[in-house]
Amino acid sequence: MKEIYIKDLRKDQEITEFFMAKTSAIKVGSNGKQYLDITLGDKTGEISGKKWDVSDSEYPALIGIKDKDIVKIKGIIVEWAGQLQIRVQRIRIAEATDEQKMMDFVKAAPEDPDDMYKYICDVAESMEDKDLRALCIKVLNDNKEKLMYYPAAQKNHHAQLGGLLYHVKRMLMTGERVCQVYINLKRDLVAAGVILHDMEKLNEIESEEDGIATGYSFEGQMLGHIIQGVKSLDKLTMELDFPREKAIMLEHMILSHHYEPEFGSPKKPLFPEAEVLHYLDILDARMFDMQAALDSTEPGNFSDRVWTLDNRKIYKPNEGEDV
Repeated sequence: MKEIYIKDLRKDQEITEFFMAKTSAIKVGSNGKQYLDITLGDKTGEISGKKWDVSDSEYPALIGIKDKDIVKIKGIIVEWAGQLQIRVQRIRIAEATDEQKMMDFVKAAPEDPDDMYKYICDVAESMEDKDLRALCIKVLNDNKEKLMYYPAAQKNHHAQLGGLLYHVKRMLMTGERVCQVYINLKRDLVAAGVILHDMEKLNEIESEEDGIATGYSFEGQMLGHIIQGVKSLDKLTMELDFPREKAIMLEHMILSHHYEPEFGSPKKPLFPEAEVLHYLDILDARMFDMQAALDSTEPGNFSDRVWTLDNRKIYKPNEGEDV
């Protein structure tokens, strides 16, 4: 049974614990010596590990470590470039007698996938626009099996079992409230944009039913979910004899939701619902990353630097104090 989780690790701490190998490779350093470069994870997060000066006798066992193997690590926690890292002293693949539970090693959204899926479907069913309602219901039904477990990313925000559903649900909840404030917004169009904007991550990212992303598909690497999403939506709306102007507006929402060319969007939003979609997306991503940082931070302290938040350190107030 696990006793120490990644969120509990501290600099200079000596550990002997089980983790899941996310990625593992034998590399050669600038000194010409072999070393093990491994990313380790459990349900609370990920941490990089290094085993320096791998000998020829150690090589066969270490090269045999596969992604998702449970490994037992003995080492010490060090800090490198502002991030905690494990300096591995000993490592072995877990044996059946170790009796580790997979739920200790897989990050999952905090809500049940069936409940999240139902919430999203209920929003689609409530749409007054019959075209958007039919389109969203079809897409949700066609992709239900994958949606039950798919992450929203390989490493960044919502990289967890059911992460894509969790991301979409929270965006819908926030979008509903935004539409109550900015009454010029078309609520159904905002909701449809939220439901559809990341749907092609199901084909961009490669993931098994444990919700762990193992990489990107060929099309995902060559095109990315934004271009894949536009292609898929264009084909589907043609098949459904969908109103063309409305179809183009939905495609534009997908195309522009990352906002900047360097993040994959060749066009910036050109109407209010597209603009709102971008900010719903970035807000949920930022809140997720901030909370993840705070989950592993003691009250009254700053987190480690979070590179997705421009390398900021996030502060966690002391418990019970008025702020």
